[in-house]
Amino acid sequence: MNTALNAVLIAALLLLAAWALRRTLIRSRKGGGCCGDHEAAEKKVTVSDRNKAHYPYAVSLQIGGMTCENCARKVENALNRLDGTWAIVSISGGSAKVLSKTPPDEAAIREAVRGAGYVVTDYRLEERELT
Repeated sequence: MNTALNAVLIAALLLLAAWALRRTLIRSRKGGGCCGDHEAAEKKVTVSDRNKAHYPYAVSLQIGGMTCENCARKVENALNRLDGTWAIVSISGGSAKVLSKTPPDEAAIREAVRGAGYVVTDYRLEERELT
C-alpha cells in the first residue's frame, strides 16, 4: 500500500515540476507577469544621445499601475519615443526621471504614460545643474 501511495505522490510531484518549468519558460519568452502570458516582452527603445549635458530640463514622475519590469519598460519606451527625451523608469519606486532637450510638455508626457496604460500621479519639474 505504501509503495502505491509513494508512486502516486512522486508522479504528482513530477507533473507539478513539469508544469512549473513550462510556465517559467513561457514567461521568460513571452513577458509573463501582470502583462499577460501571451504578450511578448517589449523591446527596449534606446536613446541615441546619451550625453546628459544635452538635456537641460528634467521632470520627476510618480507613476501608478506599474507592477513588473515589463510595465516599466512600456512606460520608458513611451517616454523615449517623445522627441528630445530620455527617460529612466524605476519599478521599485514607481517613478521616472525624464530628461528633455526642450522645455517639457506636461500634457505630452502625461499622454505618453497614459497611452502605455498607466497614470502619472505626480509631476515635478526639476532644476538641472549641467556639468
